[in-house]
Amino acid sequence: MLLIGLTGSIATGKSTVSSLLAAPPFGLPIIDADVLARRVVEPGTAGYAAIVTHFGASTPDLLVPVVAAADPAKAMPEAGRDGRGRPLNRAALGRRVFGDDAAHRQDRAVLNGIVHPAVRRALYRALLRCYLRGCRAVVLDVPLLFESRLDRLCGAVVVVAVRDPATQMARLRARDPHLSADDAAARVASQADVRDKARRCEARGPGRGAVVWNDAGREELAAELRRAVEPLLQQSPAWWSWALLLCPPLGVVVGAWTFWRNTRLNRTWEEAERRERANL
Repeated sequence: MLLIGLTGSIATGKSTVSSLLAAPPFGLPIIDADVLARRVVEPGTAGYAAIVTHFGASTPDLLVPVVAAADPAKAMPEAGRDGRGRPLNRAALGRRVFGDDAAHRQDRAVLNGIVHPAVRRALYRALLRCYLRGCRAVVLDVPLLFESRLDRLCGAVVVVAVRDPATQMARLRARDPHLSADDAAARVASQADVRDKARRCEARGPGRGAVVWNDAGREELAAELRRAVEPLLQQSPAWWSWALLLCPPLGVVVGAWTFWRNTRLNRTWEEAERRERANL
């Protein structure tokens, strides 16, 4: 089973690419880390409790406010109708963690420390289900693929990028019109530059990494996606997926070799980056 890591940056079109990969002619199963991240912090989960405990006292609007209703039976009481608590106010939490100053970075690190381990566990369970179904390939849609080092699991990586930062900013504000220019800039700055991610992806080499440039419309994006992904899928014919399923030790060996190879690729990239920064 080929694991395709899909990543990008905010407002570069990663979600659109994910939907295209899920539809014909690809029809690939998608494991979306953002969806998992929402699930692991729903009321009643350990992640929800940890976030409320850490951020609640200093963030008065952390929880969605009680909504009044004409019918008292339908009104949501302070603790929620099911007694588990009100949902998180994601906009308020975003204001706490998105930004490039020390306080925002510290809050973001705390939030990531709560969410990321829970997401990893859910992701591994979803991967196991795909493996047991004999899937030819599966897409890991992870915004922080490189930062979380989940790229080490992937046989191939696809980065969705734009060449012009102004395009990214314009798309973000069109998608989320409630964001001010400063808020939008803070969200973009909180993530690694997508053009750096594109360079890192290309450094993996042919068949291991592909960049999908999304500077035009949807039709151009679909054509660009086919150009990038079809060579990657040729690595994983259907018979190979069934061989891995029917011979689990072979799957373990292939997985270990992929992890070792990608770890070496990452070390080479990081060393090259250190040398480049030292020469500036």
